[in-house]
Amino acid sequence: MSSTAPASHRAGMRGLEGKNVLITGGTSGIGQAIAVRFAEHGANVAINYLRMPEEATETEQQVHACVMRVRQEGVRDVLVGADVSAEEEVVRMVEETIRELGSIDVLVNNAGIQISRPSHELSRADFERVLAVNLTGAFLCAREAIRHWVETEAAGSIVNVSSVHQRIPKPNYLGYSVSKGGMQNLTTTLALEYAARGIRVNAIAPGATVTPINRAWVDDPAKAAQVTSHIPIPRAGTADEMGGVACFLASDDAAYVTGQTIFVDGGLTLYADFRDPWSSE
Repeated sequence: MSSTAPASHRAGMRGLEGKNVLITGGTSGIGQAIAVRFAEHGANVAINYLRMPEEATETEQQVHACVMRVRQEGVRDVLVGADVSAEEEVVRMVEETIRELGSIDVLVNNAGIQISRPSHELSRADFERVLAVNLTGAFLCAREAIRHWVETEAAGSIVNVSSVHQRIPKPNYLGYSVSKGGMQNLTTTLALEYAARGIRVNAIAPGATVTPINRAWVDDPAKAAQVTSHIPIPRAGTADEMGGVACFLASDDAAYVTGQTIFVDGGLTLYADFRDPWSSE
């Protein structure tokens, strides 16, 4: 669609145009794709980064490219630095986003880390660090967004980026699996608690996805074949496909959906090793 097309003629998911969206861990991979997708639908985006602003340059350029296509909608983007595991930084990040954009309508809890170690060799510090970012961070961001919505009597939407490993155990990644299992309960509990206030809370659970963090197996044909052999749709997903489902859950098209996790995994959670008929007789 041309950037000069009238707003009413631009296709997009209902209810996203003009909304203000905060995406944590938005500088690469799935977070970056989510930010770009929201911008394409006419939403203003606040992109959280952890370290130096320079790390967000590529994301900023991609978001700006989308903004150019929807500039007639007044789409804006802002970079907000914060470690989501630090309470005071989360409070400041949300305040900065509200100050820059005027409000927050959608929160996407995407920031996450993982540490690979046999569980019997996993230190308490590493275990707690993963939970601090992946689970406590999601709680802190959700709490601050919900406080804003309660204080302003506004509706809101939270989309948590979980993982197929909230259901499928992942040996050597105990902290990660536990954090995503906790995120599933965070999603359902907050959804039930705040549904009557017009606050919806849902999650996406990506399967194997082509992102920079997965380059080790994505770029290795043998490892890639091993990964895809377990997926009924025999390929890895793309970050853009994850972004599309995240936008759907935040849109008015999902206005009656809350407390749900959508597995965006090519059927990985369907127990692919049982795809061929077999009998125990």
